[in-house]
Amino acid sequence: MTTAAGYFDRKSNSATRPGLAHLQADPSSPHTPQRTFSSAFSSPSVSYRAEEEVLVFELGARHLSAGLVGESKPRCRLGFGPEDSRRVGDYRAYYPEYQDRPRKRKRDYKWGEDHELWRMDLRGVDLGLVEDKIERAVREAYTKYLLLDSKNKRLVLVLPSLMPHRLLSSILSSIFSNFQTPSITLLSSPALNIAAAGCRAGLLVDIGWDETVITSVYDFREIKVRRTTRAMKHATRSMADLLKGFVDPEATRTDESQTSEQDEQPPNQPFSDSRYFDFAEEVTSRIAWCPAEKGSVPRTNEGTITAEEGPSNPHEAEAQNIISIPSPLPPCKPLQIPFTKLSEPIEAALLATGLNRHDLDDHEQPLPQLIYNTLLSLPPDVRSVCMARIIITGGGSNIAGLKPRLLNDLTSIIKTRGWNPVQGRAAEQVRRSPSTPKPQLKTPTGAETMFEPQITDEITERLEREKMKRYVAEVAGEVRGVETLGAWAGGSLVASLKVKGVVEIDRDTFLAHGLAGAKRESEMMAATQRMTLGARPLGLGEKSGWTLGNWA
Repeated sequence: MTTAAGYFDRKSNSATRPGLAHLQADPSSPHTPQRTFSSAFSSPSVSYRAEEEVLVFELGARHLSAGLVGESKPRCRLGFGPEDSRRVGDYRAYYPEYQDRPRKRKRDYKWGEDHELWRMDLRGVDLGLVEDKIERAVREAYTKYLLLDSKNKRLVLVLPSLMPHRLLSSILSSIFSNFQTPSITLLSSPALNIAAAGCRAGLLVDIGWDETVITSVYDFREIKVRRTTRAMKHATRSMADLLKGFVDPEATRTDESQTSEQDEQPPNQPFSDSRYFDFAEEVTSRIAWCPAEKGSVPRTNEGTITAEEGPSNPHEAEAQNIISIPSPLPPCKPLQIPFTKLSEPIEAALLATGLNRHDLDDHEQPLPQLIYNTLLSLPPDVRSVCMARIIITGGGSNIAGLKPRLLNDLTSIIKTRGWNPVQGRAAEQVRRSPSTPKPQLKTPTGAETMFEPQITDEITERLEREKMKRYVAEVAGEVRGVETLGAWAGGSLVASLKVKGVVEIDRDTFLAHGLAGAKRESEMMAATQRMTLGARPLGLGEKSGWTLGNWA
């Protein structure tokens, strides 16, 4: 009888259990290499941990951008215009004569109202229609571009820092009611633009559609916000007025001489047709430009012509740069427009050229003056940091020459006025008068020893030298522009770090209470203090409250 020890001491039979020598590749004969499979295609028992997919949506007044966390740009950008809101099976836009069909004019037409999702003035906004448009755009992004199911997908929503509560409630209820999103994290677009630029502080100039918002951010906190109505809506309106003179000059002279009472089109409304709006917007985004310096005129392939160097006859300068623009407007003939004329709507709309500053209201200030006023209202230490990190973003930032023009005008204002908040004749006389010498204060007796140089040893000097090697000087106190990747890229970057957001809204809590379930920051801080003092912690089924943060 064989014992257990004898069983393990036996040698294996080579006839019944062959070795591994026959599995080695023979270099003299062809063979198939062995394949190695990654863990992603192996048995499910290898790893039970699944990464949580997070989606990033940026919602604006005219567009919705959607994509996955960790990507550098969104996968889709959907608009809310009339052509993007057609029913399924409506192919009228592909008919050959669809663009040339006669269209009815609207009596109470507002420029660009058909292309906007919302306005800050909610008195004329149908919030039910806003919810339907958001649902359609989000569903199209899920099914056509993201190719994902909304179930168990956490959502990061990038919104402007100022939004009415009724509008915010409509946006959240549209997403929570129609999609199985477990939670939504709200992030502010100004802070994300600063993060996408690689900074912690800066001055953000967002040239949007309905208004331009200038926000000063320090350590990712919004300090000062100022707004003006001089934005792209005003710029496209001015471009439409310019194009109207070249499309139908006779109608322009008639409008200037007399006003018809039977005209269905309201006054100061150049076009009430969506074709005119699309044409004016396309010309503004593609061909419109702004001179980098005041009074400069471009020359083809030869730099610029300033007012001193240019020809004496202005019509001669315009004849040198005449471009032809295909026009979809009847009579569908190419428009011959001087290239210098295409900069006038931008300067008039955004820079308020030709207008007296005292005739403008606070919400109509030109962009360089508003940037200067925002910097002037900041503390000196914050101002020196923000003025060296001026970030110009938004749809209007893509206009050629606008960014250097804003920085040059801001530099000239600072050189002229300095940082003196007092304006007027008295301040100008004080600035031009010779400065009076300041009285010198006498040092009190016994305080001379306080200002004597201290004696340092070799170790302290060595540590100071090592510290200066690693020291990087911070740029401050000068006007400088910084590029940014945009709010969506900033949201993708911040969400990939898996940082807990300030405003995280749970689906069940919102559907039960709405915005009324949000707590104030003071209440949240009081609850946190009670937890630190030894109060009963939250149970397994309980959830902590949430706050609206900047949107409160």
